[in-house]
Amino acid sequence: RYLLEQDFPGMRIGPEPTTDSFIAVMYGDAEGSVPGNALVVDPKKPFRKLSRFGNAFLNRFMCSQLPNEVLKSISIIDSPGILSGEKQRISRGYDFCQVLQWFAERVDRIILLFDAHKLDISDEFSEAIKSFRGQDDKIRVVLNKADQVDTQQLMRVYGALMWSLGKVIDTPEVLRVYIGSFWAHPLRNTENRRLFEAEAQDLFKDIQSLPQKAAVRKLNDLIKRARLAKVHAYIISYLKKEMPSVFGKENKKKELITRLPEIYIQLQREHHISAGDFPEVKKMQELLENCDFTKFHSLKPKLIEAVDNMLANKIASLMNLITQEESNMPTEMVHGGAFDGTMAGPFGHGYGEGAKEGADEDEWVVAKDKPAYDEIFYTLSPINGKISGISAKKEMVTSKLPNSVLGKIWKLADCDGDGMLDDEEFALAKHLIKIKLDGYELPGTLPSHLVPPSHRKPFQTAE
Repeated sequence: RYLLEQDFPGMRIGPEPTTDSFIAVMYGDAEGSVPGNALVVDPKKPFRKLSRFGNAFLNRFMCSQLPNEVLKSISIIDSPGILSGEKQRISRGYDFCQVLQWFAERVDRIILLFDAHKLDISDEFSEAIKSFRGQDDKIRVVLNKADQVDTQQLMRVYGALMWSLGKVIDTPEVLRVYIGSFWAHPLRNTENRRLFEAEAQDLFKDIQSLPQKAAVRKLNDLIKRARLAKVHAYIISYLKKEMPSVFGKENKKKELITRLPEIYIQLQREHHISAGDFPEVKKMQELLENCDFTKFHSLKPKLIEAVDNMLANKIASLMNLITQEESNMPTEMVHGGAFDGTMAGPFGHGYGEGAKEGADEDEWVVAKDKPAYDEIFYTLSPINGKISGISAKKEMVTSKLPNSVLGKIWKLADCDGDGMLDDEEFALAKHLIKIKLDGYELPGTLPSHLVPPSHRKPFQTAE
């Protein structure tokens, strides 16, 4: 709702778990909705494989279509609100985590939403997060309603969230958490306004870059599936080879299923395969219980060679083609909804702050502090109204900024490039030091409003 800036069919928002369905929010010329059973038989939609989850799921699945600019670039899957307690989890009537896993394998980004005042990770949420294993690079976390707590509480909430997530998501990397208030209502606590704005812009940039990376992500998935298929072939052919031709088939099958972890280790050594490429042992054992091992196929070395050749040679040329195509095409970004207008006018992130301060003022912004800077300037023994680099350095290093930063400030402040600073250039250098010490970034090139008045080129009038 926040990203689209309009309601969509089937949408219900509230503090309780309101969404009881999976809603695919997609672009359409007219506003409307399509129920799950009709959706999975539509050849133009990518949901046909979801029919295996049965009617209990399909009755809780729908597609909302609306003519929204944002949806021309991305589609959004709105999942049901997470429930806590065993009773609710069983009463869904379908395997919730399996459905989540199906979507997780096919999407570009997974966003986990937490409320700042409801941090507990329920059993079902924990199971849901675990179903995203192997897709960790797609996960982003949003700590929503952060305006409902003050700064001190927010720090504690953030720490508690990271601790809780660390117990559920088994990765050495720290997850990226975006803190903010993602709705269009007044902020209850405004002391962190700047933080919320910066975090929202970071999240927008992350989402906006998705269409650009879609082809690379699909190629990445293709490589992943090729590696899995190859490992699968080794496991199945090994089980086939070990089966007796006449008697004791059932006992041998049970023995092989029990020995599966050992078989994995043996195949890893034999074929030099990483342990991370193998399917989960428990899940594989459950699936093998219902299989007839005698009907498995033997290993076909030519097919394995073909897969190896594809991974070694053809993928690299495909990657080159994608890179060439991307460089020739205009950058594809998400537009519309909350993505448009957020950086425009005086409410854009950082407007009127740091190097952007004084951008829309007639007077030179450094002038208000120049008398104080002039006092320092005249203690540095200027010759012909200018101080040398050595004199300037002695004063500038008192800021304790690293030399790399001071070097950049010198480059920006020495407007005429003569290796010396006049009083205006020195005042500008001090202003840029202040900007950096206040925690803002320095501009790459000097903005026109920061150029000292005596160094501004006069307007040339046409004759």
